[in-house]
Amino acid sequence: MQGKQQKKRRQYRAKGPVISLSSRLKVLQLAFFMIASLLVARLLHLQVLRHGVYEALASGQRELYRDLFPERGDVLVVDKDGTEMPFATNRFLHLVWAEPRRVDDPVRTAQVLSELLDISTEPELIELEDGTTEEGPSPYDLLLEKLQKEGDPYEPIQRRVDDTLAEEIERANLEGIHLLREEFRFYPEGDVSGHVLGFVSADEDGSLSGKYGIEGHHDDLLAGSSGFLFSELDAQGNWISIGARSFADAQDGADLVLTIDRPSQHVACTKLQEAVERHQADSGSVVILNAKTGAVTAMCGAPTFDPNVYNEVASISTYNNQTIFGAYEPGSIFKPLVMAAGLDAGAVVPNKTYDDTGEVKIDRFTIRNSDLKANGIQTMTQVLEKSLNTGMIYAMRQMGGEVMSRYLKDFGFGELIGVQLDTEVAGDIVSLDRGHEIYYATNSYGQGLTVTPLQMVQAYTALANGGKMMKPYLIQEVRHANGEVEVTEPVQLRQVISQKTAQTITAMLVSVVENGHAGSAGVKGYYIAGKTGTAQVAKENGAGYKADETIASFVGYGPARDPQFVMLVRLDHPKTSPWASGTAAPTFGEIADFLLQYEQIPPER
Repeated sequence: MQGKQQKKRRQYRAKGPVISLSSRLKVLQLAFFMIASLLVARLLHLQVLRHGVYEALASGQRELYRDLFPERGDVLVVDKDGTEMPFATNRFLHLVWAEPRRVDDPVRTAQVLSELLDISTEPELIELEDGTTEEGPSPYDLLLEKLQKEGDPYEPIQRRVDDTLAEEIERANLEGIHLLREEFRFYPEGDVSGHVLGFVSADEDGSLSGKYGIEGHHDDLLAGSSGFLFSELDAQGNWISIGARSFADAQDGADLVLTIDRPSQHVACTKLQEAVERHQADSGSVVILNAKTGAVTAMCGAPTFDPNVYNEVASISTYNNQTIFGAYEPGSIFKPLVMAAGLDAGAVVPNKTYDDTGEVKIDRFTIRNSDLKANGIQTMTQVLEKSLNTGMIYAMRQMGGEVMSRYLKDFGFGELIGVQLDTEVAGDIVSLDRGHEIYYATNSYGQGLTVTPLQMVQAYTALANGGKMMKPYLIQEVRHANGEVEVTEPVQLRQVISQKTAQTITAMLVSVVENGHAGSAGVKGYYIAGKTGTAQVAKENGAGYKADETIASFVGYGPARDPQFVMLVRLDHPKTSPWASGTAAPTFGEIADFLLQYEQIPPER
């Protein structure tokens, strides 16, 4: 019976395929080959295709930081000879920090550091609540106190230490003193272009971003985009060498090339600051455009600030760029635009006359000339030369308030220019739509509405450029990290007035400088077209104007036959004289003289 069962089992096994030893070896070899191929493929992926990732991981924090965090783009200007100069760039400096728990000799360490870092040993004065002062600890005492904190792992000592000083600290070989390389935003020109550039500072979450100016308006473009790294970790938090990983490089920020001309910027800003101090003004601003393209060649305000130490300002209002933020009633610099509208509409001509009685009554209001005089029969050219309010009301009435309103809106007032800077305002021209003659009358000589200096120079490009109004722009090129370059082309917004009208109003404005109140704005050997404006300052509460404050402006262009620049100078509340003819006009003349010589423009006479 047992034998039969064994026989049956033998017969059953014989029915299946018989696998030889050699076949089994081949299957085993194939399996080993497939496993080896997978390993080789994985090594190829890690060591060749993903070489950059792991090279970054292996090369330490500095290179990994560079791969994951983008470098902020530079802001550049180009001189006339093609030389590029940085207005905002990145600079690596050092943080000196202490690990007090490892400092073996706090006294000696404090002495060495105080000598190297120029840390004072003199007591500092502390102001008390009652206004008196008392001596407090010296910076050296505070340093020693930090170094003597037992068990303390970290105390910052000094930031922004340059390479030379960092090397001296390293050579001192102070136990527990370390250096950390940090990147800072650096502005080589200091306070010359603070309002154009803005600054970079930390947000509430500790990240850095641009504020105000170019840095603020184009923060995303300048900042670039961060990379990322994801890796599987083991139980101890270490990278798993063959685990899943994903990596994306950071994309560096774009470089921006400004239209600012560096010498013009320096001269304009210096002259403005001198004028503010000389005339004891509260503040001031200047903006210069290329008359044919609208490119901003200079722009600044006073008081200004140094973006390198942006926190050292008396008031955060200092950050505001007054050429785009400081909307104000322009006064008489507005008159040439209204006169140009009357000329273009065919309502007046330069020699058209009216009888100036010195005042105009509208309803219960009486409007007078600024000189409080009755000048008799006057031409439209004399209206501008003498800046007669009554003459402007006459010109407005000849064309009609609605026609004047349409032209002024075509000149761009009441809307944002979009000049690629933060904190721009649109001004207020609501009074143009009220439809009452008293509003049209006051608007005709620059009261009852507000504009910005940049809006004014934009409007004057139409007078200087054959009636074509150009859009101001500040960025000439955007240079992306991938090599792509975007070039800004000049934009003609519209033909506001005819070429003939532009030529006529230019001749009238030359006469204003030659024969009117604006003689100090002239430049010997050249014809300059322009107009003064002494604007009253509206009261903050209630109707009417302040009795003792004015804003003095001069806006003009030159040379008159072929204008190259349009410029506005504004001085707020000058104390030496309330009139623009003695404050803003001569400042304009000084800057214009430089521009004409700098551009090597031959004299016209």
